[in-house]
Amino acid sequence: MTHLTTHVLDASTGTPAVEVRIELADARGGVIATGSTDTDGRLALGPERLEPGVYSLTFDTGGHFARTGTATFYPSATVSFTVGDEPHVHVPLLLSPFGYSTYRGS
Repeated sequence: MTHLTTHVLDASTGTPAVEVRIELADARGGVIATGSTDTDGRLALGPERLEPGVYSLTFDTGGHFARTGTATFYPSATVSFTVGDEPHVHVPLLLSPFGYSTYRGS
């Protein structure tokens, strides 16, 4: 069973991406939880523990850039990942108007 966190940084400004709406879904696309990043760009999302399986996070990148008056190519970014038996999974997103990257955080 796993606890999930994320952190969104706006690489174009070098600052945390604040109030980014994020949706956590299971492998069938069923929404498990939604939330928004805090003033540090961070969010703990979902139930206290996730069962092993495949999940996805969908980040509302378009909403973030609309609030900053910045044109963007990606209206959203969806990251799929596998949860095993680790106690914690951290899925960061590094964001810019015309690209994004992610990695398995710690």
